Amino acid sequence: MNAIENLIDRYAAGGPLLVYAAGGLTLEQETERTGPGTWSIAELVGHLVDSDLVGCDRMKRVIAEPHPILLAYDETAWVERLKSHAMRVEEGVNLFAASRHWMTQVLRGCDEADFGRTGEHTERGRVTLAELLTGYVNHLDHHLRFLYGKRANLGAALLPKYSYPSD
Repeated sequence: MNAIENLIDRYAAGGPLLVYAAGGLTLEQETERTGPGTWSIAELVGHLVDSDLVGCDRMKRVIAEPHPILLAYDETAWVERLKSHAMRVEEGVNLFAASRHWMTQVLRGCDEADFGRTGEHTERGRVTLAELLTGYVNHLDHHLRFLYGKRANLGAALLPKYSYPSD
């Protein structure tokens, strides 16, 4: 398996991982703001959904358009102004998983050369499709650590579940 195929497999595994990690919570547990971090689990999931939907848009633009502009956004403003605390975690993780599944099919249809295609991020500058994909895989991993920590602090700990393919 080459590095890109492995990366796509890790991206695809993210949907089921988030469904597992955020499942089985009460509404009170979803909305309580406990550490680590300042967001509730509902806000964290809202952020992950928003980020991944933006990520899918960015990756599709890089695949389909010649050197597109990729707009940055204020994640804190999105969590606050879009009222992520009021969204149900189950609906969010299901949307996240469905979006990852759809985008995985798009990525598997790309040629290896497509992963070198670029876009211009308004804050980070030139980024390749491979860099975007890596960023979204790592972004979920980063926030899963917070999610598992929050669950533990709420008395609803789960064993972390990693079903990534072996490297």
